[in-house]
Amino acid sequence: MNDTITFQTMPSRLKTHRFTDVIQDFLFPVENEVFANEAWNEERASVLKKQLLELLIPLTEKLEIPIDEIIELFFEKLYSVRETLQKDALFFLESDPAAESLEEVIITYPGFIAIVAYRVANILYKLKVPILPRLITEYAHSKTGIDIHPGANIAAPFFIDHGTGIVIGQTTVIGKNVRMYQGVTLGALAVLKSQAGVKRHPTIEDNVIIYAGSCILGGNTVVGHDSIIGGNVFLTESVPPFSFAYQKNEVRVRDKSEMKEVIDFSI
Repeated sequence: MNDTITFQTMPSRLKTHRFTDVIQDFLFPVENEVFANEAWNEERASVLKKQLLELLIPLTEKLEIPIDEIIELFFEKLYSVRETLQKDALFFLESDPAAESLEEVIITYPGFIAIVAYRVANILYKLKVPILPRLITEYAHSKTGIDIHPGANIAAPFFIDHGTGIVIGQTTVIGKNVRMYQGVTLGALAVLKSQAGVKRHPTIEDNVIIYAGSCILGGNTVVGHDSIIGGNVFLTESVPPFSFAYQKNEVRVRDKSEMKEVIDFSI
C-alpha cells in the first residue's frame, strides 16, 4: 500500500465548491428573483464544462475512460437528472405544509440542496471518477448537515425534511416516495475495512416514512414498502411491508405540588 500523500493529483476543494454552486444555478437558474424555466443556457454549460475539465485533469492517470468522454457523458446524464430533481422538488412541495412554492424549495431547502449535490455526484461516481464525487457531497454536507454518500442508490422522488444529522451510507438503496426526517442514520452494523465493496447498508422500499432520530443498520435489513418507522427507533432486522415500527416510551405527568424534591434542569 502506498502511504505517500500527493495532493498535486487531487482536485482543488475550492474549485469543487464553486463547481457545485454553479451547477445548482445551472440546473435551476434564478434571475431577477424570478425562477427561470430555461436551464440549458449554452454559455453556462461552457463554463461548467471548463470547470469540470479543470477538476478532472489532476485525476487523469486514475480515470478509466478519457476526460472528454467523461465530460460528454456527464452532460448527457445531467439533462435527465434535472427531470429527476424536478420530481424531487414537487415531492417536497406536496410533502411539507410549510412549503409555499417550488421556488422556495429549490432555493432554500437544505434537504433539496443536498439531494442536488448527491444526484450530480452520483453521475461522476457511476463514471468511476475517484475523489471528486466525495468532494461534492462533503461540500453539501458542510452546508446542510446532511451526509449522503455518492454511491448510494436513491430513486425519485425523495424528500428530506429539516435534514440536519442525516447519514446515508454508500450501499444504501432507497425506493420511490420515501420521506425522511432529521437525525436518521442508514448505516452499517460494523465498520470493517474487509467489508469494502459488500452491501453494508439497508434497503428502504417505496412509500416509506422514517421519522426523526431513527437508526437503521445492516446490509440485509429491508424496510418493506408502505411502512412507517417511528422516531428514535433502533432497527437491525427487516420489517415486512405495511409495518409500523415504533419505540414505546413512558411519559408521566404529575402535579408539581406532589414533588417532594426540586428537579434542577440547569446545565
